Amino acid sequence: MSASSPATTVAHDEHHFANAVVPPIFQNSLFTFNSFADMEETYSGKKVRPVYSRGLNPTVRAFEEKIAKLEKTEDALGFASGMAAISSSVLSVVKPGDRIVSVEHVYPDAYRFFEMMLKDLNVSVEYVDGRDSDAVAKAMPGAKLLYLESPTSWTFHVHDIAKLCAIAREHGAVSMIDNSWASPVFQQPATLGCDVVIHSASKYLGGHSDVVAGVVAGSRDFIGRLRGQILPYLGGKLSAFDAWLLLRGLRTLPARMREHQRSGLAIAQKLAAHPEVTAVHHPTLGRNMPDGLTGASGLFSFEFSPRVNIPLFCDALGLFKIGVSWGGHESLMVPALITRAQIGGPNSALRFNVPENLVRLHVGLEDADDLWSDLSAAIDAAL
Repeated sequence: MSASSPATTVAHDEHHFANAVVPPIFQNSLFTFNSFADMEETYSGKKVRPVYSRGLNPTVRAFEEKIAKLEKTEDALGFASGMAAISSSVLSVVKPGDRIVSVEHVYPDAYRFFEMMLKDLNVSVEYVDGRDSDAVAKAMPGAKLLYLESPTSWTFHVHDIAKLCAIAREHGAVSMIDNSWASPVFQQPATLGCDVVIHSASKYLGGHSDVVAGVVAGSRDFIGRLRGQILPYLGGKLSAFDAWLLLRGLRTLPARMREHQRSGLAIAQKLAAHPEVTAVHHPTLGRNMPDGLTGASGLFSFEFSPRVNIPLFCDALGLFKIGVSWGGHESLMVPALITRAQIGGPNSALRFNVPENLVRLHVGLEDADDLWSDLSAAIDAAL
């Protein structure tokens, strides 16, 4: 049976290990061979089978195949973290002397990786407003990679993915996107022409704030090169137990995303009407759904008026916890006031270019009315 909808894909198990409803955890470091010929065929590439879990593990493979189906790509590869997925994918494309074009306001750790590590490797990165396709086209000549997020971190700018990826293709560059915000439930960038799709699987794919992982989806050739030439040597492999947790989380992904969307939009609407809020950065608030995006997650940001004392607001919250990451069941908030100072370290010239009065919210799975009561009371306490 060929599953077409995300809900069917995540609920249906193709492997049926011993008719188990839940796939087992293959907590193995290695797998032995039945014969000399079996080992010889495997090492020569004639046969693909588990040998050592740093490269291939049945539980991890079940997760990878599920992601490839959700993202509508030929293959996928799991990693120990979202940053392992990002860094491995980027390093598989660029070499010293190459140039990357990236949209502005990418995930702060991706920005740090670009600015603090790639520069040491003599790889330059040019940042462009991805909403301006002409500016992207102007920057592309000679670039090896176009790196995207849509929506972007903190500012939640939405881009025309199909148009930007077409520009990259015209210049012979690889297009790569972090799709963690939308998840494959609400956006499938490969169907829009993007070459490589990356997720911090710690976020919505896992959904329970109990696993750190990443995954990359793309063509069979690209994933094969990552698996054969990058993963074994950088070593950022996904463990069997974490893959099992991710498979569990995926089963409720469509239902969770619908609830995050509903509550997130409700909170965004109330914030937009609040007299102490000057702007709300939510990709679908008060506008038509952008092309390629079929829904919204629970992550967005807003800006306070100067009257609001942000530290007092943070300390007055009860249901919203102060914490990084997002995508789990719990509601979280992070003030840009802290992130701006932290992004490059206290003595670094690196600064995240967002307003000091910006606050990022992740609206979790608590009751939306209770969450709004928490927020509105905290705003009152901060005046």
